[in-house]
Amino acid sequence: MNQPAALEGSTLFTDRSVVITGGGSGIGRATSVLLARRGAQVVVADVDEAAARTTVDTITAGGGEAVAIRCDVSDPTDVQAMVDLAVSTYGSLDMAVNNAGIAHAPSDLHELAVEDFDRVIAVDLRGTFLCLRAEIAAMLTTGGGPIVNMASNAGTKNAPGMAGYTAAKHGVVGLTKNVALQYARRDIRVNAVCPGTVLTEGLAAYGADMQAHWSEMVPTGKLGTPEQVAEVVSFLLSDASAMMTGAMVLTDGGLMYA
Repeated sequence: MNQPAALEGSTLFTDRSVVITGGGSGIGRATSVLLARRGAQVVVADVDEAAARTTVDTITAGGGEAVAIRCDVSDPTDVQAMVDLAVSTYGSLDMAVNNAGIAHAPSDLHELAVEDFDRVIAVDLRGTFLCLRAEIAAMLTTGGGPIVNMASNAGTKNAPGMAGYTAAKHGVVGLTKNVALQYARRDIRVNAVCPGTVLTEGLAAYGADMQAHWSEMVPTGKLGTPEQVAEVVSFLLSDASAMMTGAMVLTDGGLMYA
């Protein structure tokens, strides 16, 4: 997607470091590339280190600054290493995007495997908690900063057959509200983005017929793109959203209300 001319190659985030989890693909990759284009120094974290390095290669090829690190967000040691890398490489941690997440296959609750439920909670909810914990500790030493958590419209409504995912994303929304109020007077802003159906690499693999079917379910008649969600993340990290904290920003084409 073409970026707005006024922001293309802008200096909006110059000399501001950011960690982005799940940065190897989809929304995480689009956000990493966009923020780097706008001057940010990006730590691209992903459980798939090769994918993270591919994102870094894209950024550096365009003249941006980025480093890659393997990070399983459900592992506190990995999460701390990610934050430490940002501080040691760029001097501080100024912003964060907690984007890493997984889902389980649709299933009636009584048939949902315990290990599938546990894994989604571990990555989506525990992972967000661990990231917030390490990021906030670093930010408090340098005066604060904005954080964006990637939730889902499943964090605000029901996703049929997705009990574990719905629970995890509702948890991310609740965690966002709680932490936003805890640190509002310490110059740390925390907001959540709630996408609907986004045309990531995974969805693209299903082919045109399924994409058309999913599009018909969205009131706008269109699937979202990773780049569109990245633009919302960029806004929430910028000073233009200085009065926003604890917000849930829907980017679902009206699907919440359908």
